[in-house]
Amino acid sequence: MDNVRAELDRLIQRTNSDYAGLSRLLGRNSAYIQQFIKRGTPRKLDDEDRRTLAAFFGVDEQVLGGPPPATKHGMVEVPVLDVRASAGYGAIAESENRQTCFGFDERWLKKLTPSRSSSLSIVTVTGDSMEPTLSDGDEVLVDASDHASRLRDGIYALRSEDTLVVKRVALKPGGRQITIGSDNPAYPTWSDVDRGSVHIVGRVIWFGRAL
Repeated sequence: MDNVRAELDRLIQRTNSDYAGLSRLLGRNSAYIQQFIKRGTPRKLDDEDRRTLAAFFGVDEQVLGGPPPATKHGMVEVPVLDVRASAGYGAIAESENRQTCFGFDERWLKKLTPSRSSSLSIVTVTGDSMEPTLSDGDEVLVDASDHASRLRDGIYALRSEDTLVVKRVALKPGGRQITIGSDNPAYPTWSDVDRGSVHIVGRVIWFGRAL
């Protein structure tokens, strides 16, 4: 558990987050995260708290003390989070609790991504800024292990404070600046963005749509 506390503290420092802000994100008192890291109280993170922190930092739950992913009859369970990722001007991510699970065939999933299933989650898209690629109501599979350190051209879930959005990211020559855009030309594009100023939650690697 000491390794979990050390890793959480490292993630906080790396992302310029703060103890009080993360505590509020979890709906806890402002000293909760500091007490967990510095005093060892509570002994371990609550399951929902761990899940929310893992999604916020874009890491495997196992990094923060989570269990290995569950498999049933060759099926891997991927959590569907109770949060919507805006394909518009931004959605407030007030809750990131597990809503339900979606089962993927383990062999099929390995062809899609080499990442561990604990890095994966599904969120629902709202808005039309990513039309025609993604539509309002689509469910997207986000790989949280495929984020800033492996950034390349593609569609990503991004976070700005409490806002979660799905946008297309393109690297500019040199790799330090990126363009963040929408597939729908009616929406703006942000050029020459310092990649270090953007919190990349994970890469969108699959989507599902009701007909």
